[in-house]
Amino acid sequence: MRKLISCEEAVKKIKSSSRIMVGGFGLVGCPLSLVDALVDSEIKDLEIISNNLGEPGKGLGVLVRQKRVKKAIGSYFTSNPEVVKAFQDKELEVELVPQGTMSEAIRAGGAGLGGFYTPVSVGTKIAENKEERILNGKKYVFQEPIKADFALIKAKKADTLGNLIYNKSARNFNPMMATAADIVIAEVDEIVETGQISPEEIVTPHLYVDFIVLSGGN
Repeated sequence: MRKLISCEEAVKKIKSSSRIMVGGFGLVGCPLSLVDALVDSEIKDLEIISNNLGEPGKGLGVLVRQKRVKKAIGSYFTSNPEVVKAFQDKELEVELVPQGTMSEAIRAGGAGLGGFYTPVSVGTKIAENKEERILNGKKYVFQEPIKADFALIKAKKADTLGNLIYNKSARNFNPMMATAADIVIAEVDEIVETGQISPEEIVTPHLYVDFIVLSGGN
């Protein structure tokens, strides 16, 4: 299967109402060329799993401004005031997940686990309607795994097979998301021949990656 495709070809694989993971912490490590291609498409009613929804008019924030995100699952939405307003206006459903819990829930989804117990969020609104359990005298809440139809991730470099390495903190949620979606599309800054990346450097093995797109400079 040919893995290297254009951003436009990649986005054509995504349908309205899809559940999509998008890597990044703020705009760092976000696959901005793929997001731009989403913006240029007619896809709508998306459920997006991401640490946050970009910034006003930047990254995923453009999709929010265009009212094409139906639900957001993540940790840090107040970096974009337009997300807050859309939630207050009941134009956007938001599910808050503590950052470490979200990371572990995505990892659990990729590992095929049924979920896990965490003390984080006990006694808060986030824990409402969740199963609780006492373990060793301490209260925990149950967190289900998080998975998606698509993962749009950002890496520094790929070889032609799709093995990936990341750039410092831009790595963030991307490796976990690569394991927890049915179809994984990786945006990369550079593509090299197979064998030019040392096996010790590889973070995401090619078996997780379905398609590769070359970044437009983001």
